[in-house]
Amino acid sequence: MQKIAASAFLFFALICVAGCGAARPVKYYQLTIPSQGPASADASPYPVILLLGSLKASHLYREDRIVYGSTTEQMGTYEGHRWAEPPTEMIEASLLHTLRSSGRYQSVLPLTSSARGDFVLRGQLHDFKEVTGNGLIARVTLDFEMRDVKSGQTVWTHSYTHDEPVSGKDVPAMVAALNRNVQRANAEVSSLLNQYFAAHPPK
Repeated sequence: MQKIAASAFLFFALICVAGCGAARPVKYYQLTIPSQGPASADASPYPVILLLGSLKASHLYREDRIVYGSTTEQMGTYEGHRWAEPPTEMIEASLLHTLRSSGRYQSVLPLTSSARGDFVLRGQLHDFKEVTGNGLIARVTLDFEMRDVKSGQTVWTHSYTHDEPVSGKDVPAMVAALNRNVQRANAEVSSLLNQYFAAHPPK
């Protein structure tokens, strides 16, 4: 009799776990790398090997959780919506692609490569999140600096911050806005670096 009661209890417990404990599937997102045409034929590349360092960031942006916040200091993360890769790694890959596609440099490589570069570009990610308040926005804030390897001096800095409007109220719309914001940041950094080297031609 005790065996029957135990079997019945186990049966109902399994039903409860199967019916009540089923978790919702996690949805993953990634930044897209835009396709770009070939660089202009009349734009000769600078004789520069540019090394791109890893982005610094808080642990929130070095993990796969999508971050949300408000106009106050409070932030949180979505459980059922995550990045396919940490934001820092996705932004690094996107910027590397943008700089390479510009055709303005002899070579653009990750700092982790064995190449000896002329300049090292580093950055820090401060914001990469959904912000609610008067409407919904996708906020990206980045700081960059470039160091001349030979002299050891920082020769260029730039701060980027932009709030991209979100054309929707769901997570995919917010992800699309963050994606547009990152592409805007990459284009701005690429343009300003081009201006720097045009004004300071490498010898």
